[in-house]
Amino acid sequence: MLNNKSVFNVSLPVTFLREGKYYVAYSPAIDMSTSAETFEKVKSRFDEVVQIFFEELLEKGTLEAVLSSLGWQREQKTWLPPQVIAHESQNFRYNFAS
Repeated sequence: MLNNKSVFNVSLPVTFLREGKYYVAYSPAIDMSTSAETFEKVKSRFDEVVQIFFEELLEKGTLEAVLSSLGWQREQKTWLPPQVIAHESQNFRYNFAS
């Protein structure tokens, strides 16, 4: 668990999807996802996954290496995740020879 001296505040972009009867939460900033049968539960699970992710990084001493490999930037004592500049649906058409 994080103690009072190890507080890590960050704002993450999270995409929520519906796949059949399941909801999926995904953040490209940490390349993690989880799923659940309700929207409320997937939000709760994702919060838990993110907490465990950062606790493990701090505990193992790999915070800087992992965040850097995911494209995060460090500014003084703050880590900034990559910024999502667009989230849109695009149509694609492919012709395949049979």
